[in-house]
Amino acid sequence: MKVIVDTNILVSAALKNRQPEQVVLFVASNCQWLLSSEILQEYEQVLSRQKLNIDRDRRNRLLGLIKELTSLVKVNLDIEFPRDRKDAKFLACAMAVKADFLITGDRDFSEAQQLIETKIISVKEFWELFEPS
Repeated sequence: MKVIVDTNILVSAALKNRQPEQVVLFVASNCQWLLSSEILQEYEQVLSRQKLNIDRDRRNRLLGLIKELTSLVKVNLDIEFPRDRKDAKFLACAMAVKADFLITGDRDFSEAQQLIETKIISVKEFWELFEPS
């Protein structure tokens, strides 16, 4: 199963340590977590923001997990997504790799579902589908 994870899910995993973290760990261990260099760069920048106050060790563990267990893919696709241009890279990656799921907590993506075949899904919806028994 090919999965794209939005940055807001990583931030939630780093800060809240509940269901978003479970989903991130599940995806890292059981799915093909795919990302572009642009997405990786955003992960690194956002998780390093001082205002988030993410513990340095926790951030480094999360970034280490990402670098070790994700697959970096080349995306040669541009998508126009005027609703939030910063999110276009996630849509382009999902299209390029024909991802099964894009996990996000960002409601801006609800308008994007008509642009891509990838199922745009929340953490809660994803967990309900794939929660280990």
